[in-house]
Amino acid sequence: MIKNLIFDLGGVIITLAPDEALRRFKSLGLENAEEQMDAYTQMGIFGQLEEGKISAEAFREELSRQVGREVTYDECRHAWLGYVKEVPQRNLDALLRLRSEGYRIILLSNTNPYMMSWVRSTEFDGHGHSIDYYMDACYLSYQLGVMKPDTEFFHRVLMTEKIMASETLFIDDGPRNVATASQIGIRTYCPQNGADWTTTIYEYINKQ
Repeated sequence: MIKNLIFDLGGVIITLAPDEALRRFKSLGLENAEEQMDAYTQMGIFGQLEEGKISAEAFREELSRQVGREVTYDECRHAWLGYVKEVPQRNLDALLRLRSEGYRIILLSNTNPYMMSWVRSTEFDGHGHSIDYYMDACYLSYQLGVMKPDTEFFHRVLMTEKIMASETLFIDDGPRNVATASQIGIRTYCPQNGADWTTTIYEYINKQ
């Protein structure tokens, strides 16, 4: 029986707009943006930031060096937030409903300080709440020093939460991420970026 629901952030709770993020970073002067940016697993300084190997300030400094001019924190943040297309209200309502039904709601995300400065602010949902209002716990790649699809990320959550893989459903729009979770016994659901999963999720929760 499923007792725990682990949600990805971008592509599931938030609808992603990777082309807009790419456009914003290119407008800052990052000519090889395509080589470093990916909706699922970032590379280069983008990956280093999301894996917690460098700080937000170190990212800003290195980005400035790569583009040949001083880039501000706000410019970096604006470019990162280009990934956000929308936060559908139906998703937020579903998270609250699922919590009220007794499921433990957990966030597991490859992300970074720039994105989370908005996600964990009162601006996130348009109603004065951050993501923490909707979650029982949040596990973020840059804080833990590990990224999906590394199995260590999933093991860390299971151990910290003291939950069983067989009683856990992982919802992520990345096929590689759900494949890894499946390998260690976690049940999975892989909706496409922006898809309405709010009703379909019960088919996976109730699947025997």
